[in-house]
Order: sequence, then structure tokens, then C-alpha cells
Amino acid sequence: MSENNKIGKYKYTVEPFHVDFTGHLTMGILGNTMLNCACSHSTDRGFGITTINKENYTWVISRLAVEIDEMPYKYETFELETWVENVYRLFTDRNFAIINKDGVRIGYARSVWAMINVSTRKPVNLLQLHDGEIANYVCDAPCPIAKPSRITLADDGKIVSSMTAKYSDIDVNNHVNSIRYIEHVLDLFPVELYRTKHLRRFEIAYVAESCYGDRLDFILSEDKSDMLHKVYNIEIKKNGQEIVCRSKAVFQ
Repeated sequence: MSENNKIGKYKYTVEPFHVDFTGHLTMGILGNTMLNCACSHSTDRGFGITTINKENYTWVISRLAVEIDEMPYKYETFELETWVENVYRLFTDRNFAIINKDGVRIGYARSVWAMINVSTRKPVNLLQLHDGEIANYVCDAPCPIAKPSRITLADDGKIVSSMTAKYSDIDVNNHVNSIRYIEHVLDLFPVELYRTKHLRRFEIAYVAESCYGDRLDFILSEDKSDMLHKVYNIEIKKNGQEIVCRSKAVFQ
């Protein structure tokens, strides 16, 4: 199989309800579009959600890092390319390229996924599933951004917001949707920051599940070691104890 056949390319349009007050695509909608793009790519190659659900499996995202120069504007078209970079026993690396209406690559993303048994919530051995067929789609296309980092909070991290997971947060897997975490994290920052700065890089690492009715505390600290950017690290805990995810937002 040629490398080009291993890469999926999908076209999208920025609808008015996909943008923020600046008229640009939001990070949450971009993240959701990437998830849909990954689903289309895996479905086209025989290991999509519909297929694996029949075996009581599903895909879950573990990490996501997005780096982008400028978000597409309302009514503009853009394309996503996606491919599998690596397959390990319990995880697979999937990358993305973001291409604007003029055909220019304006950003990239790296993600890590696991396949789990829906009943046990335990990960599946990808190298044994269907004789490891997924490894046939590994592609050596370039993705020139850093891999997801190890996110740690400074000692001065404080709870800046709390909420209870509600109906609109819960997805088909009966837990808080991965994109909802992104939206809740980005709501922590004042609108003036978005007026004056560009969200250059965003990372999120999913650690555990949270469900309807869980109280979520958002703990934030600023990393002042970077003199060129405003860097914030965020930790989300459920019910005052277990960490459910960690995130990093880099404003330029």
C-alpha cells in the first residue's frame, strides 16, 4: 500500500455556529472535527466505531496536542489530513494536518488513542486484534510539532472554577465527552485574553472518566518560565479527589 493511500483527506466548512466572537473556528469545534475525521479514516479502512462496536469495543482518545497558526474563518473551507503514525500494544498514535482554503498547512495535531472493551473498560491488545491489521496503515508522513508534553502544576495552583457534570456533558459512552473538557478549560480564561492573544497550542491528557453528577474542580497555575508566551497548566479533579485530565494552553 502506498503512503498516499494511508492518508485520509476530508473537507469541511466553517459554519457560523462553529465560530467564536472573532469569527474564527473554535478549538472545541476543531477538536470535534478531528474526532470525526479520525472516525471517517478508520471506518474507511475497516476499524471504525461501527465495525468494532459489533465486537463490544470502542475507541477512546488519551491525549491530544494541537498547534495552529490561525484558525479558519467563518464560511471558509478547510481540509484535514490524518494518518496513523505508530501502533503499540495498547495505544496508537494518530496525526493530523490542518490545511486552509488556499491549500496552505496552517497547523498540525498529534493524538494518542486506545481501544477498550465497552463492558470491562479495559484496553484491547491492538497487535492481536484482527491479526494486527491496523499496523498496515502506519504512515511515515511528517508532523513537525512536539509530542504531547508531561503537564505538571506549580505549587501555587488554585481552584478557579467548579461545576457539576450535567446532561449536555455526557456522551454515548455515558461519560463526560472529551471535547466538553476542552470547552470547559477554555472558558476559564477572560474574553480579553482571546481579544489580544492567539491560542497557539493546546494540549489535553485524559486520565480517568467522570460521569453525570460528578463535581469537577478546575485547578490552574501559570508557567512563567516561557518569556514569549502566556502558558497555563490546568488539572481537573472529580469529587475533590481523582484527577480526570490535565491540560496546557499556550497563548501567543
